Amino acid sequence: MGAMNVLAIETATSGCAVGLLVTTGLELTRVVMGERHHNEVLVQSMSDLLAQAKVKPQTIDRVVVDHGPGLFTGLRVGIATAIAFAQGVGAELVEVTSLELLAHGAWRDGVRGHFDAIVDARRGELFVQSFELGEGVSATSAPRISRPEDLVAAWAESGHPRHVGGDGVLRYAPVFSTVGLHVLDDLTIPPVLEALRLGARRHSVATVTPLYLREADAVVNFTTRERS
Repeated sequence: MGAMNVLAIETATSGCAVGLLVTTGLELTRVVMGERHHNEVLVQSMSDLLAQAKVKPQTIDRVVVDHGPGLFTGLRVGIATAIAFAQGVGAELVEVTSLELLAHGAWRDGVRGHFDAIVDARRGELFVQSFELGEGVSATSAPRISRPEDLVAAWAESGHPRHVGGDGVLRYAPVFSTVGLHVLDDLTIPPVLEALRLGARRHSVATVTPLYLREADAVVNFTTRERS
């Protein structure tokens, strides 16, 4: 696939991140922490990044967005913004998951072997997916919901040394400290750089479908859309 201008949006967790890949190969990112600010800072961050790169919105070829799993409000803001922007400038849409972004970030950092991507789902739950990192990144499970203590029990039973990353690891650090894990402290929010790189080579989609995993979140979203 030839060179293109790619914009990436990441709002699945407590961080709001935007990335830009331009045809020259330049990669730029901007991250603002604090989930309460997603709605306020996302569009401004996009505008600032485009201005920094001297790229006009109409020249964006692809918009990549993390469609979950993650926090409901952040996902709703990110996906709605991605769709509106793409429609406005005639760009393609590409969706990626928060868990695969964490796995690809770990792989790029040199991690090999078993890796679990763990995103805080609140309500005492976690969004989890297991990967094998070798010559590339291979998922060994589907995205799922788990409780911290159930994860610990499964890890203890498997006996495999493993790396873990994501904001869910930090949230339940005392629970996870009971088993031997290699925690990637710098890998908390899904890396928007990985969204740019995956999105540049992945097939586009007609629309973006949120990956909620929890029925309650999907019902809330459906109700909201019906009312609008």
